[in-house]
Amino acid sequence: MIKHKTVIIGSGPAGLTAGIYLKRANLDPFIYGGYEYGGQLQKTTLVENFPGFPDGIEGPTLMENMIKQVKNLSIPIEFEDALSIEKDEDNGEFLVSSKERSVSTDNVVLALGSNPRKLSIPLEEKLSGRGVSYCATCDGFFYKGKTVAVIGGGDSAFEEALYLSKIASKVYLIHRRDSFKASNIMIERAKQNSNIEIITNSEVQELIESNNVLESIVLRNTNPSEDRKRIVLQGLFVAIGHTPNTSLFSNIKIKGKGEVKLIDENGYIQVNEFLETNVKGIYSAGDCDDHIYRQAVVAAAEGCKCAIMIERQSTYNS
Repeated sequence: MIKHKTVIIGSGPAGLTAGIYLKRANLDPFIYGGYEYGGQLQKTTLVENFPGFPDGIEGPTLMENMIKQVKNLSIPIEFEDALSIEKDEDNGEFLVSSKERSVSTDNVVLALGSNPRKLSIPLEEKLSGRGVSYCATCDGFFYKGKTVAVIGGGDSAFEEALYLSKIASKVYLIHRRDSFKASNIMIERAKQNSNIEIITNSEVQELIESNNVLESIVLRNTNPSEDRKRIVLQGLFVAIGHTPNTSLFSNIKIKGKGEVKLIDENGYIQVNEFLETNVKGIYSAGDCDDHIYRQAVVAAAEGCKCAIMIERQSTYNS
């Protein structure tokens, strides 16, 4: 049986940063990196808001640099998916297993990330990063003075639209219903913003490209008698929610005590201010518990916080 003091599940900014800090603290980390490593940054293009890169950096390049740093520190990382976690209350140890191996450990850091919900229409994947985005804070700068649209009806969509209204020349806020889940104050702010036009009872039916970038969208009114509408724009921001990658670890098996639920009703891992879950020894970092910020730099910071808390607990218990 392989034994490490800490096991990290995930290889995005949160998991890799946790690994770097844990290694420096001599807490012997092991990383299950997943078959698809690198988190959402692996699927992005230019990143201009991660500190230390004055000219920006491509998302995959940033993740490759982090992986290289982990390997240079001789941190073992296996690019396979962890499938289960079990805790033995008698000795306090966890058994984390994939198809290929099982690792015994004293602490676990869940850095599972999340994925934005998508429209699931043709060309969406192809035009991701080429006019289609899922984060205004990340990509809004690229659309200065341009026409954009935001899809969604919750607070996140309204926040994205209000943020973009300070950058873009025109913002369409498109929702498939005539009522919104957003708070009244957010709705009123958008309605009073002369740069935002709200379109209800409409869905994006088609994306139109030109030279491999988004050129326009076609809307279908939910009233069948209404005609389709084409809008020429340069940016489409999809804000219909995120799905945390927590399904496999929603319940942790504890020997002799059954299962303990780690997630809330929305699928996010529940943590306290120290990023501890309700199972002693299990921590969470990044987008799998953060439903507010969802930024790479915040995920990295949470990975750092988890490592420091594990180091302090280790010092306290020794």
